[in-house]
Amino acid sequence: MNIIKNTYIHQRFFIYISTIAALFLVSFWIPLLYSIAWFVVTILAVLFFGDLYLLFNKKNGVVARRILTEKFSNSDDNPIPITVKNNYNFKVEVKLIDELPDQFQKRDFEQISFINPNNVWEFEYKVRPVERGEYSFGKLNVYVSSFLKIISRRYKFQENEVVVVYPSFIQMKKYEFLAMSDRLTEFGLKKIRRIGHTLEFEQIKNYIAGDDVRTINWKATAKRSQLMVNQYQDEKSQPIYSIIDIGRAMKMPFEELKLIDYAINSTLAFSNIALRKNDKAGLLTFAKKVNTIVAASNKKTHLNTINEALYNVTTQFTDSDFGYLYALIKRKITQRSLLILYTNFEHISSLKRQLPFLKAIAKNHLLVVVFFENTELDNLINENAEDLQTIYHKTIAEKFAYEKRLIVKELESKGIYGILTKPQNLTVNVINKYLEFKAKGFI
Repeated sequence: MNIIKNTYIHQRFFIYISTIAALFLVSFWIPLLYSIAWFVVTILAVLFFGDLYLLFNKKNGVVARRILTEKFSNSDDNPIPITVKNNYNFKVEVKLIDELPDQFQKRDFEQISFINPNNVWEFEYKVRPVERGEYSFGKLNVYVSSFLKIISRRYKFQENEVVVVYPSFIQMKKYEFLAMSDRLTEFGLKKIRRIGHTLEFEQIKNYIAGDDVRTINWKATAKRSQLMVNQYQDEKSQPIYSIIDIGRAMKMPFEELKLIDYAINSTLAFSNIALRKNDKAGLLTFAKKVNTIVAASNKKTHLNTINEALYNVTTQFTDSDFGYLYALIKRKITQRSLLILYTNFEHISSLKRQLPFLKAIAKNHLLVVVFFENTELDNLINENAEDLQTIYHKTIAEKFAYEKRLIVKELESKGIYGILTKPQNLTVNVINKYLEFKAKGFI
């Protein structure tokens, strides 16, 4: 029964059957062909059972393995290595079909190769998830044919393996490596000269030639009867919060990825850089109410805490309540902090409704509002207007693009920093702004 279940007949076998049927049909008029037809039937039967014996006389003629990591990185190409070993003592043709998770909507994955006796075939393919969550892989199907190619034997491996997709840790590691190797400029990150001083008192020490005379502590000098100076160090461990709007405005997709996922990937990479700079990183998500709060910290394990919190973030269908956000920030974040607010405003009118709350937040904190360019409008704006309808579409697109720039001006006029960015440039622009603030001594 198991042999029948795992046996698949090649198309050429049915061609042979059709040929034999034709020979028997013609033999009614040409009797000589009747004997030939029976001879062909005998040969075909011998080939069929011979092929059956070759493929099924060994229990594990072929062994295949799909190598999956525990986690996939969202919006990145994740490699999946495959190894197939031929344990037969003859060369086989292998057709491999992997049952990919439903989220990829790919039903035509197929790889074909020839493997020599006792050899291994190794290759890898890549998948690019665009949603966080669990991805369930089905069976790894391997169809093996001998040199006779009458039938194929199916082998099944590794059914129902689950991989979880987390925010883009590949992007996070990329920026971390560039920061450590001082190669951030290769990805558009600016190296900004430090033009300010944010100093924190460390200790009083004896004056040494070369010390800044402006730091002399005259009271300590009078007590000790020798010059004493205050020693300072750059302030560290400043609280930095990434605040993600999870309302319906963040559901908009660009290049298959929702705005919420761009914000989540950016938050993870940015938080890692902030922790590397010895600042405290925190997280807050909100819509009608605050859904997630991760207090700012610089512990070694804190990045994992942020990553786990980001994994479960989903958008909602309601408008976000910025008034509730202001009240919660006033109550929970008492120390002056850098707040990176990821949201989206399509019209100047939508900004003005929330502007009083943003101004109130900016009184006590350094607030940066991050929102997105509608890159889908670029094609309309750059299109040559050849008819009235195209002119109309181009004009409307330019109006929307102008309103986005107007929002930045409106924010700046109220003392609020704004970042208008293409979704794919989000992480670079946010880290640039953070490095700029560090250089100017704002934080």
